[in-house]
Amino acid sequence: MDEANKPTSKPTDYLGKTVTVQIDRPLRSKHPKHDLIYELNYGFIPDTTSPDGEELDAYVIGVDHPIESFQGKCIAVIHRSNDNDDKLVVVPEAYELTDEDILRATHFQEQYFNPVILR
Repeated sequence: MDEANKPTSKPTDYLGKTVTVQIDRPLRSKHPKHDLIYELNYGFIPDTTSPDGEELDAYVIGVDHPIESFQGKCIAVIHRSNDNDDKLVVVPEAYELTDEDILRATHFQEQYFNPVILR
């Protein structure tokens, strides 16, 4: 799809939906620019555009080994109230997490922002 023709997706549009996450930062990998180790598989939803102009990012919670892609359910959005780069929270089917569980699991990266969980 041509970059200019990609629809802008609101992160909350994905709540409750099954999505495929392309992992570009697998579990235990190092961030390419910062001193940060990924404690979760982290990636993006292909062929989307988020409000920051990049593809929509996603954390995968509930998978304890590095993966290349993942299909699961979006159970929440982490809205960064001080940044324009919200994140989907994607889990295996029937996997349940509290807001506190999500904040604890994503703290390694979200500690630098003001995250708010949207459901």
